[in-house]
Amino acid sequence: MLALACVCICAQAQTRYVGGDISMLPKYEEHNSPYKNVNGQKISNLITWLTEECGWNTFRVRIFVNPGTSDPSVCQDLAYVTALGKRIKEAGAYFMLDFHYSDTWVDATHIQAPAAWKGSDDAAMAQHVSDYTHEVLSALKEAGATPDFVQVGNEIMYGLCGIKVHPYEEAGDNWDGYLGLLKAGCNAVREECPNAQIIIHTDRPTNTGYNSFYYNKLIKSGVDFDIIGLSYYPFWHGYLTAEQIAEKSDKNYLVKSIKNLKTLFPNKRVHIVECAYNFQYWPTSGVNYDTRDAWPCSIAGQYAFVKDLIDALKPLSNVDGINYWFPEEAGNGDDTNWSTSKGTVITTWLNRGFWDENKNQSGHAINKTGNVGSGKTAADVCAPYYMGTFIEGTQDIEAVGEPASAVKKLMNGQVVIERNGNTYTLDGKQITR
Repeated sequence: MLALACVCICAQAQTRYVGGDISMLPKYEEHNSPYKNVNGQKISNLITWLTEECGWNTFRVRIFVNPGTSDPSVCQDLAYVTALGKRIKEAGAYFMLDFHYSDTWVDATHIQAPAAWKGSDDAAMAQHVSDYTHEVLSALKEAGATPDFVQVGNEIMYGLCGIKVHPYEEAGDNWDGYLGLLKAGCNAVREECPNAQIIIHTDRPTNTGYNSFYYNKLIKSGVDFDIIGLSYYPFWHGYLTAEQIAEKSDKNYLVKSIKNLKTLFPNKRVHIVECAYNFQYWPTSGVNYDTRDAWPCSIAGQYAFVKDLIDALKPLSNVDGINYWFPEEAGNGDDTNWSTSKGTVITTWLNRGFWDENKNQSGHAINKTGNVGSGKTAADVCAPYYMGTFIEGTQDIEAVGEPASAVKKLMNGQVVIERNGNTYTLDGKQITR
């Protein structure tokens, strides 16, 4: 029997992006929260330290239309984002802007429009998205803070601005209205920032069926974007590699899903625009997977998660971006005055950042698994240092080709190849005769 798949290695230049969402950093600085490095020394400027010491080259910032909720972490209006964006660009890093198109958090279960836009019909809502996107990007350009990446929405697989859809069906969903919003936002980005890369961000990273339906729908409908952006939190989305799920009933895992995306959408790159792992206090609500067998809920477990993520995704040729979410978390913030407007940075600790939430010896110690020395480097003991290795020595994964007569299809959440009545995996292994 002729082998279905032939393997070839393709050499190509590729820029990699690594960093984090630092949307709360100015608030921690306002509260005089000092960060310390692996040697216990105070870090004077976290952005330049992350770029110069850790090798990060990308920073993400969210933006809300009229933030005014009681949540102190919802504070990123245009003035706030402009100031932080300028600092990112001045540090020589790439600036990723995350439009929420809302006054507060937007995700798979919260898709509300800004208060000022509510009640608008589909056409008017699309015009709001277009006008607002133009306004924000024009102001950022004028201030010297032009974004290099723009997310048109935050975790929007289930809807945007109050218009709901589902990533698996047509019936009952207002796809026309939804797609109109995306086209309005993407077109505004192209007009204002033609060199920026557009990201469509979703939150079902290990569900190939949903991703196939959703991104195919956008592409066939003419939504103009460059990058598939994924959130990946193991306690919500599952494991990373085949080895970790070998004895488990759920066989979906991130690496397989991303390989499937390469096959399904060969012209789209993939960024992990959000990822994080708890170093203490395992989350107690909304948890879908208990991944502590792979990564304990500890500083060592957090480091192991970051290391495994970088090591697993580094060889994948369609992945060229990884951003950690809220790396700057350091408790409620120092010099907090609960009785004044200065308030607190965050009200609930998430325990996913890279610094100890309790201040000691005039600063917040960085999470580390040991000391530097005796052959160990900072990257051997601290996650932010190790993340920088993602952009070093990149290589392309083996690309599997198949005859033109072969048909690609989904089987149990995996992309397979069907030819002459037989079914094969992408590496040529025969599944059925």
